[in-house]
Amino acid sequence: MSQSRTGPGLVVVDKPAGMTSHDVVGRCRRSFATRRVGHAGTLDPMATGVLVIGIDRATKILGLLTATSKSYAATIRLGQTTSTDDAEGELLQSVSAAHVTDEQITATISKFRGDITQVPSTVSAIKIGGRRAYQLARQGHSVELEARPVRIDRFDVTARRTVDGVVDLDVEVDCSSGTYIRALARDLGDALRVGGHLTSLRRTRVGRFGLEQACSLDELAQRPRLSLSLDEACLLMYPRRDLTAEEAEAAANGRPLAPAGIDGTYAATDFDGRVIALLRDDGPRTKSLVVIRPATL
Repeated sequence: MSQSRTGPGLVVVDKPAGMTSHDVVGRCRRSFATRRVGHAGTLDPMATGVLVIGIDRATKILGLLTATSKSYAATIRLGQTTSTDDAEGELLQSVSAAHVTDEQITATISKFRGDITQVPSTVSAIKIGGRRAYQLARQGHSVELEARPVRIDRFDVTARRTVDGVVDLDVEVDCSSGTYIRALARDLGDALRVGGHLTSLRRTRVGRFGLEQACSLDELAQRPRLSLSLDEACLLMYPRRDLTAEEAEAAANGRPLAPAGIDGTYAATDFDGRVIALLRDDGPRTKSLVVIRPATL
């Protein structure tokens, strides 16, 4: 299983609940008949929604995708605290949140928009001394994670339900990479002094890739297909720079070019419109981030 049935590209999968991101990779390896499969941005087993999968040489750009902004639809339960900050953990505390008003919720949520610092959940995949935080936590070790800067561009409540003293908030969040929605639920509950945790999470967008492009694993098993070829994905994500034949040869060999005057990363293409490399201006020369079509291909 070396060369895929489709060639290199990205597949936007609508991940079902109950599967790890690695499980999805395994299913795609079988569907596309290649072991060169990876994913951008881990989703917890309880979460559903957009998981971007790279096939063959498209795995080279997954690291760039991981750093892009993300959007979520989630449900936060106020009045209950759990050991994992989500519904899969042990219930630690339960108090009535029925007295919390919409105005209090609105005012408190506004404090979480913009640039904030956030302490990730102890069951996150962050590594401590080479081991995942969630592995240490589940083995009974004390886990202390440092606060890190994140950005919340949108944090809106779309619905509220109050049942038996707990308050469920349906929310929509646009945020930077590295933001933990579980931690956002925990911190909102703490700020309102009733505790809180996440009961559902659906990722609706990763960068420019959304649910409208996503397909199910069953659909892929029946008919393996790319959402975007590697060229299409690069040109969707980044501005384009057309290269001369000489420049294309240099880029394919990883050699620097004269700068293009384009801000950030851009896709350098040959005469036929094929992406040769992802470049970035770096002073008087370019810096090669990923060679998409190396000369040795």
